[in-house]
Amino acid sequence: MNSYLRSMLLITMVIGTSATAETTNIVVGDDFFSPPNVNINVNDSVIWNWSGNFHTTTSSTGLWESGVLNAGASFTNKFTSTGNFPFFCSVHTFMVGAVAVAGANLSPTVTITNPAPGSVFAAPWTGMIEASATDSDGTVSSVEFFTNSVSRGMVSNSPFNLAVTNVAAGAYVLTAVATDNSGATNMSPGVSISVVDPVPITIKDPFFVSATQFRLTYTANTGLKYVVERSSSLTNFSGISTNMATGSSVNFTDSAALDLQNFYRVGRLPNP
Repeated sequence: MNSYLRSMLLITMVIGTSATAETTNIVVGDDFFSPPNVNINVNDSVIWNWSGNFHTTTSSTGLWESGVLNAGASFTNKFTSTGNFPFFCSVHTFMVGAVAVAGANLSPTVTITNPAPGSVFAAPWTGMIEASATDSDGTVSSVEFFTNSVSRGMVSNSPFNLAVTNVAAGAYVLTAVATDNSGATNMSPGVSISVVDPVPITIKDPFFVSATQFRLTYTANTGLKYVVERSSSLTNFSGISTNMATGSSVNFTDSAALDLQNFYRVGRLPNP
């Protein structure tokens, strides 16, 4: 009776980031705004700071009015919608400027698609970690993969797949962090996997249940796949059953044991 060996692995995932509101300063000097035109994002604020006297910042569409202020004063307006917002000084109408407000950058989304949560692999595990990543208002520039918060590597182009080699036995939480073209990041939900040292396969307790049924028991690792093979002459073995072990001891019954003499062997299948 022959036997084979192999091993196992486990993973998990995590979550994202959001943009922080910022402020932009404009100097209100004697007869000028500096800079006169600024670009900001939704929910950012602009602060006008007076270095000259008898000037205002006045919205051309009536959204804000600072009133006439002098050197040392300041006025703040928060912009909560996108668009172009021109302004001027009501005392010196030739002083003009504009605030261009863009939508806030949205974080990308990322999900690990392989391995599946709860997957088990035989150690040492060599395989592929795969993720799906998208960005609704831009592009995904990279995806970095982690096991137990330790970086395994980064992929800069789709498909976002990372090959891993010789992963030792242990429990692992797998996550992926996507970064978009504007620098926003997000982390995937966690996926738990395990890599196990495969136990030696031992076949025991063979007996005939009936004239055509033969039963045996073999040792295994829960979550790993095994194949039972049969031969009547110790050559040309053929597989008669493939299954994932649900425990450390697996019972198998051959319901077509028609020959007077059969030989059986059990092998552990390679990691997927």
